[in-house]
Amino acid sequence: MTDPERITRRWLTDCVLALELCPFAGPVVRDESLRIAVSNAAEPETQLQDFLQELDLIQGSSEEAISTTLLVLAQGPAEFEDFLDLIENAQSLLERAGLEGVVQLAHFHPHYLFAGEPEDGLSHFTNRAPLPTLHLIRESMMSRVLESFPNPEAIPARNIARLDEMGRAAVEQRWQALHQD
Repeated sequence: MTDPERITRRWLTDCVLALELCPFAGPVVRDESLRIAVSNAAEPETQLQDFLQELDLIQGSSEEAISTTLLVLAQGPAEFEDFLDLIENAQSLLERAGLEGVVQLAHFHPHYLFAGEPEDGLSHFTNRAPLPTLHLIRESMMSRVLESFPNPEAIPARNIARLDEMGRAAVEQRWQALHQD
């Protein structure tokens, strides 16, 4: 298996940044404040413990030290539905910790599917990552960035249009290249 951190960095560089899927990612990926943590836990309960540790770490660190965290679940749920269950539990833990509105939880999965979208739609690739990944985002940082970004609600449609423009073959080729050493 490819090193989880390495394949995640490749995904960030070759997909997220190269395709400009997240207009806010560039500065964070290039500086030292992006934390990529890898959980090798196989059980959901232990993965959630690792999530809580990362939540603690980001809360106890300055934004300059850790601006955002990607928690890569190296042995995370292979099935997307099981991953959604894990996300629901992680969100519940975040709320019980009193951090709703402080930390936002985003997520990515190799088989991500948006509800209501055709199963073969390229739109799903906007939230696909090589491994199940939880993204802990500081709400205060996101609010600051969004203040100076025109029309942020158009980002998803723009991303889907970009992938549609590339075409299925090019998107799938880029995706397959992530898994090659």
